[in-house]
Amino acid sequence: MQHIKSDRNYSNPIVLFDGVCNLCTTSVQFLLACNRKENLHFASLQSDFAKDLLAQYKLTNEELSTIIFIENEQIYTKSTAVLELTKHLIYPWRALYFFKFVPRMITDWVYNLISRNRYNWFGKKNQCMVPKPEWKHRFSE
Repeated sequence: MQHIKSDRNYSNPIVLFDGVCNLCTTSVQFLLACNRKENLHFASLQSDFAKDLLAQYKLTNEELSTIIFIENEQIYTKSTAVLELTKHLIYPWRALYFFKFVPRMITDWVYNLISRNRYNWFGKKNQCMVPKPEWKHRFSE
């Protein structure tokens, strides 16, 4: 987790995800469906918006292999990002947040295993996900 003061003031949490990864885009669709407050916003890591945001937060290309969750000017990656996201979901999914008490070394090991194999196991698209019209306002390009 990084805490960095940003020049921009985002009022909603932002999820940066791999827009060509089938697992990632399916996960985003799940988040959209289970986030009743509709306060989560999204951008693919391949978008200009995400590239600008990554540069602003001084993140390197190495972070491009992970989900990035930014909330209240704090940056979360890997399993920490996933667990922080669960706080914004409906029950029973919200209860997954309690996995935060499992040592990060273990949760990141599981995350890294899935991340390294995500294209082989779940496939990859040729282009980034295009959101449904009813979700478009929650995406930055």
